[in-house]
Amino acid sequence: MTLPEQKPIVLLVDDEATNLQVLRQILQDDYRLLYAKDGEKALELAQANPVELILLDIMMPAMTGYEVCRKLKAMPHTAAIPVIFVTALSDVKDETEGFEAGAVDYITKPVSPPIVRARVRTHLSLVDAAELRRSRLQVIQRLGQAAEYKDNETGMHVIRMSYYARQLALAAGFSEAHAEDLLNAAPMHDVGKIGIPDAILQKPGKLDAGEWQVMRSHAEIGAAIIGEHAAGLLKMARTIALTHHEKWDGSGYPNGLKGEEIAVEGRIVAIADVFDALTSERPYKRAWTVAEAIATMSGDSGKHFDPALLELFVAHLPAMLEIKAQWKEPG
Repeated sequence: MTLPEQKPIVLLVDDEATNLQVLRQILQDDYRLLYAKDGEKALELAQANPVELILLDIMMPAMTGYEVCRKLKAMPHTAAIPVIFVTALSDVKDETEGFEAGAVDYITKPVSPPIVRARVRTHLSLVDAAELRRSRLQVIQRLGQAAEYKDNETGMHVIRMSYYARQLALAAGFSEAHAEDLLNAAPMHDVGKIGIPDAILQKPGKLDAGEWQVMRSHAEIGAAIIGEHAAGLLKMARTIALTHHEKWDGSGYPNGLKGEEIAVEGRIVAIADVFDALTSERPYKRAWTVAEAIATMSGDSGKHFDPALLELFVAHLPAMLEIKAQWKEPG
């Protein structure tokens, strides 16, 4: 049985019934429509329904479209809904005020049906793309969390360390897009722990040589889980899984890479991962203070860590601590 596809909900706001009727004729075949003739009703409908786009008149009694838009953008539940102004006002200053209020587009009356349909379709496709990015990050984070829970870690670890990694990447000169890819790829750094036996992964005491050899294999297991990819996010994730346990002086694993032989993404994640591990409480250890963690990591500069990247991390420590506070452990 094929379930019927749910059409997106579009909210139409105009104090003139004739204008609402015109928009209804243009959009009713492709969208589920809600109607409001004033700002208060528009805000009520936007909060009570999964509205995906709003077409909003500006000149309305009691509350202008500008005011409605600002109120929508100030409320967490409605802030992400795109707003297109549909208005007879066409001066540049009117458009500027509309964009400053938070609108994404501006259509002048009398409206052209092809233009209305094209603008609505375009902005809904952007909403879909943004939701896909959010969903992808959530799926990746949960995959990373699955490995961490198996290792008696907390789910917040993969979130914090991935945001530390993004912040450090930006400081190192990554583009916004490259840093965002790193944010998405970093949670998979230890996914290979899924393949490590619990008796080893959760052993309370020190691992013997054979057990340590098995433990070290999680880097290659993770790369195998992620798979071979020619480019993109998963290629980066595989690289990170393979390289974040390599060390600057060549003493790391699995391949004993040294210095810049180690992918920069792996070097960044190594710093983010260790900092969060040291400053987080675990069943087998207390949380180190930030000062203790930085002192220890600084002692390993040029040995475990890329010295230039570690210096950048310390220089941007206030931003890292904001991330730590934002994604603190529950309870």
